[in-house]
Amino acid sequence: MFDNICKFLAENFSTDFATWLLGEPISLTELSPSELSLEPIRADALILLESTELVLHLEFQTQPDVNMPFRMIDYRLRVYRRFPQKQMRQVVIYLKETSSELVQQNTFTIAGTPHEFEVVRLWEQPTEVFLRYPGLLPFAVLGGTDDRASILQQVAQEIIGIPDQRLQNNVAAATAILAGLVLEKGLIQRVLRRDNMRESVIFQEIEAEAQAKGRAQGIRLVAVNLLKSQMPLAEVVRVTGLSLEEAELLQKEIEGEL
Repeated sequence: MFDNICKFLAENFSTDFATWLLGEPISLTELSPSELSLEPIRADALILLESTELVLHLEFQTQPDVNMPFRMIDYRLRVYRRFPQKQMRQVVIYLKETSSELVQQNTFTIAGTPHEFEVVRLWEQPTEVFLRYPGLLPFAVLGGTDDRASILQQVAQEIIGIPDQRLQNNVAAATAILAGLVLEKGLIQRVLRRDNMRESVIFQEIEAEAQAKGRAQGIRLVAVNLLKSQMPLAEVVRVTGLSLEEAELLQKEIEGEL
C-alpha cells in the first residue's frame, strides 16, 4: 500500500520531487518498466521518471532490504542498455525510522565493479523541505521532528490552501496513509477531514481493493463449505466462479486438514 501511495505522488507531482531530489524543477514523465529490455524485479513498486537527458529511479522502503544494493546496480544496467546517453539518479527513500545498518548502505561492490546510489532517511530530513511543495506534504510528518502531531496540523493547513479540490483530496488521503506509520489513527482522523479524503482517487482505489479482497474471501469460504459438504468439484466451480485449478487447490487444503 505504501509503495502505491509513493508511486502516485511521484508520478503526479514529479516536478516537486525533481526540485527536492535534483535541485531544479525538471519536467519528468513516467517511464514504463516494460520499456526496459528485461523483465523488471518488483515492477509494481518500481518508480522510473525521465526527462530528455535524465532518468530518476526512486525506491520507497518501509523496511530495510538486504537486496537493495544489488537491485540498484541491476536497474542501472537495464536503463543504460535502453538509454546509454542518459544520466541516471537513483534514490532509495526510507520512510520509517530504524537502527538497521542496512539503511546506511549506498554502494554495491563486486571485484572491479563498484556502484553508488543515493539514500534518503526521511527521519533525518528537515520537515520544512516537505512543507514547501504540495506533492511532498505527505512526507512532512515522517521528517525530523519531535512533535509529529503539530507537523500534521501544519500539513492540514497547507492542504486546505491547495486550490484544486481533487489535488487537495488526494494529498490529504496520501498524508493520512503515510502518517499511519508514526501516528495513531484517531489523531489522524481528527486532524484530516475523512469526508474529503473519501473522494480522492487514492482512497477509492484502496476501498476497491479492500472490497475485492472481501469478495474473494467470501467466495473462498463458500467454496470451502461446499467442498466439505461433498459437492462435486465441477459443481463448486459452476456455483462459485472459481477456476478448476483454484477449486482443486482448496480441495487439497481441506484434505490436508483431515
